Amino acid sequence: MTYEKTPPPALGRRSLLGWMGAGASMAVLTACGANPAEAKNFPVRRSEAQWRKKLTSSEFAVLRNEGTERPYSSPLDKENRRGTFVCAGCGNAVYSSKAKFDSGTGWPSFWQALSGGVETSRDFKLGYPRTEVHCADCGGHLGHIFDDGPKPTGKRHCINGVAMDFRAG
Repeated sequence: MTYEKTPPPALGRRSLLGWMGAGASMAVLTACGANPAEAKNFPVRRSEAQWRKKLTSSEFAVLRNEGTERPYSSPLDKENRRGTFVCAGCGNAVYSSKAKFDSGTGWPSFWQALSGGVETSRDFKLGYPRTEVHCADCGGHLGHIFDDGPKPTGKRHCINGVAMDFRAG
């Protein structure tokens, strides 16, 4: 008796695309929960309860839970006086009014941060990489950096106004 060897089933185009999609999804989902800023030891540290006591609910949602305020909701978007923008969580100086510009996006925008004021990390929460901005002293989430800003840097630091306070002068 002769047995014919049956070929293995062909991997169809749909199956192949499905497996590729599943692999890519796992990589993105794994990265979504990672928050390098929370893992770092910042000079200013507080417990969640201490942050909740110090911050308003809106400030807490943005600074500690990486939320985003509604566009055009912050008075700092239209703030044009000379001064310094500081982290609402710890008072660290993060941006100068000299670097502020009107991006038309509804969030305060800057073409550069003050030296030593911020740190960055990679953010994959929307499924693609973005540069996330954190306060260098407390790690609070400030916003994101995009490559569509004005000269001289070509960067747009799109910052949540609720994450900052303004000090005139």
